[in-house]
Order: sequence, then C-alpha cells, then structure tokens
Amino acid sequence: MLTAVKVIPQLVCWALLVPVLSRSLAGTATAIAAAAGFVAGVAGEDLLLAYVGGELPFRPLRGICGIIFLLLWGASVWALYRSGSSRPDDDATPPGPLVAGAVAVSTGVLAGALTLCRLAPLDGGAVRLVPYLSLACAGSILALGAAYPAKYLPKRLAPRGIPLAALIVSVLMVMACSVQRLDLFSPLSMEVMKFIHDFVHQFFESMLIPDHPFFRSDVWGYIGLLFSDKVGLWGGLALWYLPVLFIALAIRLERLPSVAHIRQGAARRKLLAGFIRERRLRLAAPLFALVLLTGAAYQSRFPATEYWDPKPIEVTATPAGQIVIPKKGDVELEDGKLHKFSYRQGGREARFFVMLTPAGQLVVTLDACAICQPEGYGQAGNAVICYYCRTLIPLETVGKPGGCNPVPIASSVKGDAVVIDGMTLLNTWESTVQVTMHGKGMGK
Repeated sequence: MLTAVKVIPQLVCWALLVPVLSRSLAGTATAIAAAAGFVAGVAGEDLLLAYVGGELPFRPLRGICGIIFLLLWGASVWALYRSGSSRPDDDATPPGPLVAGAVAVSTGVLAGALTLCRLAPLDGGAVRLVPYLSLACAGSILALGAAYPAKYLPKRLAPRGIPLAALIVSVLMVMACSVQRLDLFSPLSMEVMKFIHDFVHQFFESMLIPDHPFFRSDVWGYIGLLFSDKVGLWGGLALWYLPVLFIALAIRLERLPSVAHIRQGAARRKLLAGFIRERRLRLAAPLFALVLLTGAAYQSRFPATEYWDPKPIEVTATPAGQIVIPKKGDVELEDGKLHKFSYRQGGREARFFVMLTPAGQLVVTLDACAICQPEGYGQAGNAVICYYCRTLIPLETVGKPGGCNPVPIASSVKGDAVVIDGMTLLNTWESTVQVTMHGKGMGK
C-alpha cells in the first residue's frame, strides 16, 4: 500500500500530460507511443539500478532533466524575441507524425524512468518484480486510456510548439523534484546563493574594503542579507519561473492581425475579438506550467523524506587534548549511520559527526560545510543532506573536501577507538563558521 501511495502523484502527472499530448499531436498514435515509451523508461531505469547501483543510475536522468530545462530557457527567449510577429507558424500547424511520435516516446521514457526512481530503495538496488510490473502496467493503461478523453479536450486549449514544450517540461520537473536524488530546484538555489556570496566577497576584496570602518552596523546588517539562504531561494525561483513567464509574455505580445483589407467595421471587430479570445485561451498552457513549477519547488523545499538526525552526544578530551570515541559503546560507529557529537572547552563548542563510508573507512567531519551556514546534516539511505541548501551528498564523497561536503577533520583509528585532536576540531569549526555565518566573511 505504501508503495502505491508513493507513485500516485507521479501517475497523476502522467495522466494529466498524455491527453494534452494526444490532442496536441497525433491523437491515438501519440497515446500508443507514449505508453510504449513509459514502459521502456521503467524497464531501462530498473536495469540501471540493478546492474550499476549507487548514485550512477540517477546522474544521467538528472542531467537530461537539466538539459531540457535549459532548452526550455532557450525556446522561451526565442519566443519572446519573435513576440512582435503574428502567431508563430509552429503554433499554427501541427507537427508531422515522426516528430509527434518522437516527442511522445521521449516524454514517455523520461516519465517512466522518473516514476520508477520514486520506488527505488534509498540504499540502491532494483525495484521488486511486483511493484515494477504494476507500475509499467499502470503507466501504459493510463496512456492508452487517455486517447478517448483527449477527444473532448477543446481544440483551442490544446497547446502546440513552445507552449506545449513548457507544459511537458514543467510536468517532468514536478516528477523529478519528488525524488530528492533527481531534484533540480535545490541545487539551482544553491548555485544562485553561491554566486551571490562569491560576487560580494570578490567585490569587497577588489575594492579593498575592510569589515566595518566604512559602514555603520545597520548598513552592514542589510549587506548581510545577501548571505542568507533566502537570496538563493528567491534567485532560484526567478530562474525557475522566467521561462514560462517569457512564453506567456510572448503570447500576450503577439501582434494583432491586419484588418485593413476588411471594409465592414463589424467584421473587423469580430476578427480582432476572435484573435484576442484565442490568445487568452493559449495563455492557459504557460500559466498551468507556472502552477506545476510552483509545486515542484514546494516539493524540493519540503521533502517528505525523514532523515536520520541523532541528537549530538557531548564528549570530553583527555588531559593531552585528545577526544577518544570507542567504536562500540553507547553508539556503534561502524553501523553505517551518521553519529553526531559535540565538544565543549570553556566557551568554545564544536559539532561533528563520525560515520562509516561505503569504502569501509571511518571518517570524521564537522556538522557544517565551508559554504553554508552551519545548520547541520541528516542522512537518508546512501546520502546525507545539508539542511541549509538542501543539497544531497553521496556517502562516497563524505570525508572529502570541497563544495557542500561536510568539512573533514584529521583523525586516526587506534585500536577500538577513533582519536581526534580537540584543539584542531575547535579551530576548524570556528574558522569555518566565521566565514559562513550571517554577515561574516565579507572582508578580510
């Protein structure tokens, strides 16, 4: 029952998309091609999960989703560039059967693969036979059954060309963002945030402006807003929404048809009114795509996954300043889970965690990275997530520096314990947090 509930949103998106494809392209043939593509996508992704495993089966799929979103950006800019002309030819004439079939099959393949990823276990591996067959059958039945109700969809509401592409891409983005390993919105927000952070850093350094002498504290507080996660969120939303907004604007700015050759005023008004009414109807596709993208962003910001996030255990150091954590005791360090600890010395405190990587190595890292504010990490399956920017980090890369990876701490395994230098831990925590905390690190 739980398995069925997980894919219901995916199948609903698929059931909404196929009638539009059938009505906009080649009718029943489109539904058949979409059904075949969906089954192929389910089968292909399951084979990758079975024979490759890990994060590798998700990377090409995520890359393809990113590419089609970039292509939508290009198409939207082109549509806006042509907005001064009359209705574009690609909207006025239906595509040929080969183009329609290729669009239906490729959309079906992506939708099938994205839906199967929703069922993939967190620790990798193929989907079991019964859920796999049930999903393939459900997707194909929905696609074939969509050919009949598609006949009753008003022709004027069936988008073509770039508005249809916006609708297809937005549905696929909803399906992708429901799987955190395929999520695009959170990484987009993080890149925006990182770009703004780096730009402000470089600007202040190039202008040789130190921390506070030239600014009052309240002015510096406003500058500090550029270092909050809200900057990444709103910047990501702007990049997320602009393509469909450009397409809607391009439709709205289409030039009215010439009526100079029509003598009768009533005929002129009828022709213009009909064009305006049809133009308003064609705005339905990009506006509905806007709603779908909002749903995708919401799923990305508030995922349904529950993360393993234990309360930090307070540890102390030996007289020599060494923190010694037994492999077995209150916690089992080698059970593959993330285990958090905190160390306090006087007024100084640092948070860190210890975990066993898939390579069998015990690593120690800060519960923070060198980019984001130190809100910590949680674990789900074979990845940890940064709570600040929602970036997923595969367990294979935990313990390695760079990006949003937790900052590694030098440690050693002596006998049945992990040994960490307490002063190194505190110094690394403070130097990291000093850069990433709100309003800090903008000057040197």
